[in-house]
Amino acid sequence: MRNLGIMALLAIAPALLAQSLDGRWQATVAVKGVEVPFQIEFQNSGPKIQGSLFNGDERFTSTSGQFAGGSLTLNWNYMAAKLQASFDGSALKGTFYRPNGVSYAFQAIRAEKMPAASSVPSIAGLWTLEGVRSEKGEKAWQFIVKQYGASVTAAILRIDGDTGTLTGTYKNGEFVLSHFSGMRPALVEVTPSANGTLEVVLNKKQHLTALRPAEARSEGLAQPEDPSTHTGVKDASEPFRFRFPDLKGNMVSNDDPRFKGKVVLVNITGSWCPNCHDEAPFLAEVYKKYRAQGLEIVGLDFEEADQLTNPTRLRAFIQRYGIEYTVLLAGDTDSAKEKLAQAVNWDAWPTTFFLGRDGRVRAVHTGFPSKASGELYVKAKEEFTAEVEKLLAENVLTLR
Repeated sequence: MRNLGIMALLAIAPALLAQSLDGRWQATVAVKGVEVPFQIEFQNSGPKIQGSLFNGDERFTSTSGQFAGGSLTLNWNYMAAKLQASFDGSALKGTFYRPNGVSYAFQAIRAEKMPAASSVPSIAGLWTLEGVRSEKGEKAWQFIVKQYGASVTAAILRIDGDTGTLTGTYKNGEFVLSHFSGMRPALVEVTPSANGTLEVVLNKKQHLTALRPAEARSEGLAQPEDPSTHTGVKDASEPFRFRFPDLKGNMVSNDDPRFKGKVVLVNITGSWCPNCHDEAPFLAEVYKKYRAQGLEIVGLDFEEADQLTNPTRLRAFIQRYGIEYTVLLAGDTDSAKEKLAQAVNWDAWPTTFFLGRDGRVRAVHTGFPSKASGELYVKAKEEFTAEVEKLLAENVLTLR
């Protein structure tokens, strides 16, 4: 009988293994006719399962999930996203759902190690992307590349922030890079040219040329926008005003006693915004470090209409990043320009207004990069922190 039991277990073992999704998978989502490859990792224990998407070494792990009977469901509450797929024993097929009715066809197979390419050209370093025509008036972006043989990680840095970590390899004369962390799907194809430039194609549509920054400057080409000068205010002598409810419905304004005589960072944000996800853990860290010295941070959060009545994603966003500073529900995204009437050329989430102890705007920082931007990410954090420390050091008797 014991031998029969062992034989029975051996007989069903392949079926049991086939129903485990543990490990890394190579996946794609179809976005506007473009297939974007990315990695997803599952941790599967019985019907409970977790799935992790990646932005470089940062994990975006599901908040709940179930896998049973060949059917997979994963939820990411802090993105208001869901993955539903069926497993046929070798592949997963289904749909990745995002807010506002947006959905992407999803497929995945177990990841396999790809053979390394030989004779790989070097493209590492900083580049200026020319030929940009953005809605924010930009004519150039920055392209940051790290290379490890045939493998490359990169990011495109715009005025609002970057693409997240693009990852890929060299094959058949081009580098194919991509990103999908539940947000900002992107496919970037990079072909080195004989003249030392790079031909860069974004999502099969936008064609750009990358030059080394010194070469772009010497040729008098457009330069990337400066995040410290892109946005301003109409009258810097006026206090920066806001008045919105917190998540409990209590109205909070710039005249609230908690802000009197404090340095205040007014951060324009949204839980739907990928670059706000990049910035939030840094702001949470800054607040914890400088709060006792007189720093306050106010997040003016703008959401899509369906999130305003029950901001579940915002609450999950706050919890994920350990946010302890004030967050106010400012309204829907379409009303932001009207409600931020004091701002000049404001067009990017996130944007941070630095208020001195007198309540007046002393500096503005547009956008925020992720770790994928490397030294430019480090520089942005250093400049941000230096501005905070400078304002905190000013005469505390100069009050409103």
